[in-house]
Amino acid sequence: MSDRVVVVAGAVYERGRLLAARRSAPEELAGRWELPGGKQEPGETPEQALVRELREELGIETEPVERVPGEWTLRPGCVLQVWTVRLVSGEPSPLEDHDALRWLAPGELDTVDWLDQDRPAVAAWARLRSARAGEGARR
Repeated sequence: MSDRVVVVAGAVYERGRLLAARRSAPEELAGRWELPGGKQEPGETPEQALVRELREELGIETEPVERVPGEWTLRPGCVLQVWTVRLVSGEPSPLEDHDALRWLAPGELDTVDWLDQDRPAVAAWARLRSARAGEGARR
């Protein structure tokens, strides 16, 4: 069993837009944007943790669809993993640790001040999304 902490985040994508959440806490992260999510708890799969975290933070029900390749170090012993997520029900609202939400069109991904660790995760998600769109066009 690993002692590392896994933080899961959801790339909630709907109608061609990605959901970004602006941090309100802690103070050193306030005002910057992230993919919403949180820590995986003991006994949870990463997917279960993601569904729980998005319910707690945004009041939505979601379904993890696909893991974005890669993981990103947040601090020693703590990594970020990202999933593409389908919104099942609810309207996202900033309930915990966020004070604003924004739906970003593909050309708007660089218009928010992402947290440093989220920048490469969002770029990896965009590459995956682009590859999937290309696969669909070839079918």
